[in-house]
This record gives sequence, C-alpha cells and structure tokens, in this order.
Amino acid sequence: MILSSSEIERRLRGEDMSGDLVIEPYSEECQQPASYDLRVGGDFVLPPRVCTLVNTLERVELPSDLAATMRCRSSFGRRGVILTAGFVDPGFRGQLTLCLVNMGAEHLTLRKNDRVVQIIFHQVTDGKNAYSGRYQDSTGVIKAR
Repeated sequence: MILSSSEIERRLRGEDMSGDLVIEPYSEECQQPASYDLRVGGDFVLPPRVCTLVNTLERVELPSDLAATMRCRSSFGRRGVILTAGFVDPGFRGQLTLCLVNMGAEHLTLRKNDRVVQIIFHQVTDGKNAYSGRYQDSTGVIKAR
C-alpha cells in the first residue's frame, strides 16, 4: 500500500502506534497527493553523463513498518536527469544521498532547496526488521564503500 498525503501527515504527527515517520525540515509545499518532494541540501553541478552524489536537505526517519522508493521529479526527468538508486529500507535514519546522472549535453546546476526527487512511502507487512547499515544517521553526501 502506498501512503496518501493524509496518511503521510498523520504519520508525521505521530498518530500511529507502529512508530513515527520523520521528515525534517518538513514543508507543506513539498507534500504531494501520494509522495513528498525531497529538496537538494546544497548547490551542485551535474556534468553531462556523470553520476553525481547529491544529499537531500531533509533528514528522514522511517519506522520499521515503512519502506520508501524515490523517483526523479518529472521536471528534472524532462531535462535528462536520472536517479540511479532509489530504495530506502525500514528503520533508516538520516539524510539521503541521491545518485543523479545528467544524460543531457549541458551542465545542469541544482540549487539548495530545489525539489529534485519524490519519496513514496510503502507499508511493510510484518515490520519487524529495521535497517542498521553503514548509512544509518548519515549527514551530507556519503560515498560508496
């Protein structure tokens, strides 16, 4: 099940016994009908045909009964930007590192607060296992091992 905007907002207020969803800082303007737009945490330049690691402004905390997928917003997709990795495990806490590839011919500048990806929350049926890997509590861009 994908969470609707009203369910996302309910979970953000802590009105669910399964655990709280956290998005900080939260902006009502970023709330979509069935997703939330994540913003860029700084200024970045995406060179053509290069994978660039970009951190989100938001810190996200998923309870053990929620997972998330991320998709590039269509406004960036129309410019040739592809998000190459986009799954967030239940229990994850921290800023997200986005792997963005600019398939266009020109450099593309991202400015802090640009809404670049949508995060979509999915309910996990048993919700017993939580993420505890090396990216837990990440801040800023985290490179691969």
